[in-house]
Amino acid sequence: MSIANREQGRDNAPVITVSNLRKRFNLEAGFFARMGRYVHAVNGVSLAIGRSETYGLVGESGCGKTTTARLLVRMYEADEGEILFSGRDGSVEDVRALKGREFKQYRQRVKYIFQDPARSLNPRMTVYEVLTSGAKWSMGERRAAEKAGLKDAAAAILEEVGLSAADLERRPAEFSGGQRQRISIARGLIMKPDVLICDEVVSALDVSIQGQILNLLLDLRNSRESSRQELSFLFIAHDLKVACYFCDRIGVMYRGEIMEEAPAAEIWSHGLHPYTELLFSSAGKPPQAEPSAAASPAPAKAGKTSEAKSVTAEADGCAFALRCPYAEGRCFAEKPELAAAGERHFVRCWSPRRA
Repeated sequence: MSIANREQGRDNAPVITVSNLRKRFNLEAGFFARMGRYVHAVNGVSLAIGRSETYGLVGESGCGKTTTARLLVRMYEADEGEILFSGRDGSVEDVRALKGREFKQYRQRVKYIFQDPARSLNPRMTVYEVLTSGAKWSMGERRAAEKAGLKDAAAAILEEVGLSAADLERRPAEFSGGQRQRISIARGLIMKPDVLICDEVVSALDVSIQGQILNLLLDLRNSRESSRQELSFLFIAHDLKVACYFCDRIGVMYRGEIMEEAPAAEIWSHGLHPYTELLFSSAGKPPQAEPSAAASPAPAKAGKTSEAKSVTAEADGCAFALRCPYAEGRCFAEKPELAAAGERHFVRCWSPRRA
């Protein structure tokens, strides 16, 4: 199903629309590496992030969710597909075609927060320099007057994320992991972006600190909604429970494909794909239904095991078939489309679970 059809009936227009995005990497690197062998990281992903919406992209490590996020800001260049960005003035830009000044402006509107703040913050810089270096680069020399007000803006955003203006002259190494992540969030927010991409922002933190950072993000989102500042989130996570807590809508990803997409409350109560069920059970949520004798796995072919194939080749059938306890013969031979299973609920499965 096309992204346009999936978005019919939405109450807000998307700020980012992705259609059939694909990316593969050479399996081997180096001057003498053989060519022609690839890791297929993103295989035809289509999604849309609405204005003031929090979209969660969830899956196991290696499923392609971080690659998808990095394609949106062109840390990687996509092999195929379309990325459209809708500005506040109603303009629509083809992100893959942006160059020079237009691309710089796009990077101001879409900001990326990395998983590990210890590696993403320059230890030689002060907090003030960390927060404002990107803004100074974006402004250029012609906007020196605006640069003069950056210190006030940096102090204000630092206090908003729970730190003090007095911390501006300190260096990242003087802070704890949770405080460094707050600095990373402040750096992303200082340019007042349209979209904030949060790439596993709590996975490197202690459990107690994870809750504090999630609540901070919720407060930031709510404060901007109340002040009518449009801020959308792309929230990358491997924990489906955390994503259901924070996100409005969730896409469940496996082997570079969206396997299920629905509002977070619907995913929590009526997740239909067997992979969604697996993610919940691994996170401590009891599965909604046990495999029955009638839905037993298809017999393994000779020489095959129930382990997942390597991502060096796209699956002939369903990407999850070799791990699915409900797989049938058709699942191994034909690739299912992402089809409607309810209002704003889509699933890529020949026989989705309906608990």
